[in-house]
Order: sequence, then structure tokens, then C-alpha cells
Amino acid sequence: MLLKSNVDKLKTLVPKDNVLTSLEERYCYAEDSTNRNLESSLPDAVIFVESIEEVQRVLKYANAHKIPVISRGAGTNMVGACVCSNGGIVLNFSKMNKILDFNPVNMTIKAQPGVILGDIKKLAESKNLFYPPDPSNYKVSTIGGSIAQSSGGAMSFKYGTTKDYILSLKVVLADGTLVVLGAGTVKDAVGYHLNQLIVGSEGTLGIVVEAELKLIPKPETSRVIVAYFNSIDDAVVGVNSLLSAHVFPATIDFMDKNSIITVEEFYPCGLKTDSEALLLIEIDGFESSMDVQTALVKESLTGANASSISILSNQNKIESMWTARRASFAATAKLAPDVVSDDIIVPRCKLAEMVNGCKNICDKYNLKACIVGHVGDGNIHPQIALNLDDENEFRNYINAKTQMYELALALGGTISAEHGVGTEKISYIEHTVDKKALDYMKKIKLLFDPNNILNPGKVFKI
Repeated sequence: MLLKSNVDKLKTLVPKDNVLTSLEERYCYAEDSTNRNLESSLPDAVIFVESIEEVQRVLKYANAHKIPVISRGAGTNMVGACVCSNGGIVLNFSKMNKILDFNPVNMTIKAQPGVILGDIKKLAESKNLFYPPDPSNYKVSTIGGSIAQSSGGAMSFKYGTTKDYILSLKVVLADGTLVVLGAGTVKDAVGYHLNQLIVGSEGTLGIVVEAELKLIPKPETSRVIVAYFNSIDDAVVGVNSLLSAHVFPATIDFMDKNSIITVEEFYPCGLKTDSEALLLIEIDGFESSMDVQTALVKESLTGANASSISILSNQNKIESMWTARRASFAATAKLAPDVVSDDIIVPRCKLAEMVNGCKNICDKYNLKACIVGHVGDGNIHPQIALNLDDENEFRNYINAKTQMYELALALGGTISAEHGVGTEKISYIEHTVDKKALDYMKKIKLLFDPNNILNPGKVFKI
């Protein structure tokens, strides 16, 4: 708990109106989008920073007094990455929300951490450029949070994730020191790539205060294909058949039968609810290639026993279909008081085994599960509806989650593809990461942050 003298000092480091200390204000920033059965500690203060210098001043003071500092963007993560485990200061970056430079010739954007990801994508597209990372919450999530969690999305299969678009970062370290990591060029072979170390570190090594992002040319056009299957195995065969035919879709997303039914009830758009699986495929490139790609997709999916294949050309129908896919979490939330979305990835050749395994595990524990995912890269999201306040249901959920993680590891995968670790997966990391590698991670943490003030209690325990 901060003393009054600490709070008074913080109000001299930034405009005093940017320091929130009332119970109601602090309560609003105690949680993120993670559904949990435990309440987090309240932050002692919430500070809206407006400049790099303010971040430096706050961190220098916090480090000297060993006060925890939790960085926060939009709070849309689902692993408890910005909850307050031990009180402290929440740094809110919503006022550092400016795009500082847009260079279409170099194909780069410089942005403050509070810039909304969707605004970056929109600005890039105004000059026929493209920023591909597209987590489902991209219309509200921030680039700072996206970097902290190394977020991905549906287009990761073809275009990669956030880490693939970071050229350089300005980062404030725990003691208030400002460092520039990366050269801002597409190629950089000088020294260690410390900017990549920051990506996905969940605010535990340093705080990103500016990012220079790589853009790519926007594809000339795209097509969306919707295919239904009578079995999950056939859907996976369809994915592999596509790739064998040398088609490289921008997205290959998946919905199981429970997801199809639940989404159609929540957002009616004509989904075929009698099917066991749906693939939502988007191909892109030059207009002259579309007919060839479309024909190869249809041939591959027909050969995999697709029961129905539709080529969507109407933009409203395309947007409606993507809205349906992105609405799966909200739709699942209608089934029970709470919904938890997990994040598992396995080699694509093990995908059918993983999906069927998740379904069987959830059935075993009487849990309602809707499974969606970005199956081009083997990433699935089991979305489990339950009542977290029901002790029996919660215990069943923990048992099911543990067994799903064990299955993912046994199949050569891992427990998080794009959500991160936060607090929700911290107890599993010891069984996931090589022990020696984990030891070095902890040494790196203590080198960057010897007083353990930066987002303590996340990723692993110190």
C-alpha cells in the first residue's frame, strides 16, 4: 500500500489530474479481460502518462521505492497479463496514442503504445500498404499491448505475428533509463536483437514507449471461401490438401459444430448448423491469380469430402462471415455466466487429434466447449462456458485445462500461441519450457529488473 507521501510525490511527476487514487477509480483497473474466479488486488494508483519523460520519472521513483508498475493498454488480454497481483502503480497509455510518423516510401509507421491497432491498419491501407497482425480485438487493442503479448490472429499463417513487424523500439527500463532497440531497417545484423526480447515479454523487462513497425504492400484483391464438412478429420485433410496444391491462403480459420450452432443463434447469418466443422478461407494476391487459386481451393476441398463450398463475392456477406467468426467468444458467453478462451498450438499434422482430444476432455468433465482456431498454423481456441463461482465446475475446468495442455505437449505443441502466459498459465510454464532455458529467462529478468518491479508475478515466479 502506498503511503500518502508516495502518492503526493507521484502527483509532482505527472499532471496531478492524471493520477487516480479513489477506490472506484482503482477498482476499474484491477482486472483485464480475463475471466477468473479470484479477485485481483487493487492498484494503489493509476497514472495516465503522456510522454516518455513522464514514464521515465515514474519508473525511476517506483524503482527507488520498490513499487510494482503494471503497464496497461486496452486490457483486452485473456491471461491476466495486466492484473494487479501485488497492488502498485498501473501505467495507463491511452493518452500516448499518436502516430508519430508514416513513411509510405520506407513502408514504416512510428507509433506511441496507446495507438489502436485498427487505426494503424486503416492508415496503412490508405496508401495501399498492409499491417497484417489481426487479433480478433484489433478494433480496440493497442499496439503496446500487442507487442507485450506478441499477438497474432487469423492472418498469422501466411504473414506472421507481431514479432515479424517490429523494426525498432524505444523502451524505458525499470530504473527509468531510455534505450533504443533495433535500427529501424528491414535488415539489422549488428549485435543481439534485444527488440525481439521485449516482444512477448508482457511488460516484465521494460516498457515500450514507441514502436517502429514494418508494413508490406497490400494485396490487390482477395476472395473468401466457406467450406463445411461432416467430420473434423475431413476438415483437417482439407487444410493439408490446400497446402499440397501450393495454395497459400491468408487465413484458414475453423469452427466446430458447437461453435457454428452457438454463433448462429447469437448472430444469425445463415451458417449450416448441421455440419461438424467449417473452414473460413481467405486467399489474396493479384486479381489475375484469383480464378486459379479459387479453382485449386475448390478441388482440394472437394477431394477432402467437403459437403458444401461457397465462394463469397459480396462484401457485405464477407464482412458478415468474419463478424460471425470473431463473435464466437461473445456467443459462447451466452451459454453460462462465464467463458474462458484458451490458446493451444500443435503441429498441423496433429491438429485433428488435438481438436478431438479437447472435445473428449471437455465432455469427460461435462463442460460446454466451442472450439475455433487458426488451423493453418495449428492454433486452436477452446472456448469453455461455465460458472467460475461453482466449485465443482471450476475444479472440472482446471482438470480439463491441465489435460488439454498435457495433450498439446505430448503432440509436440505448446500451451500458448498468441495469448501469452500472464498469471493464468504461470503454474504450467515449468512443465512447458526447458528447465535450463527457464533459468536463463529468470536471469534475464533480474538483469533488466533487479528489484522485480515490472509486472511482477507474471510469466514465471521470481
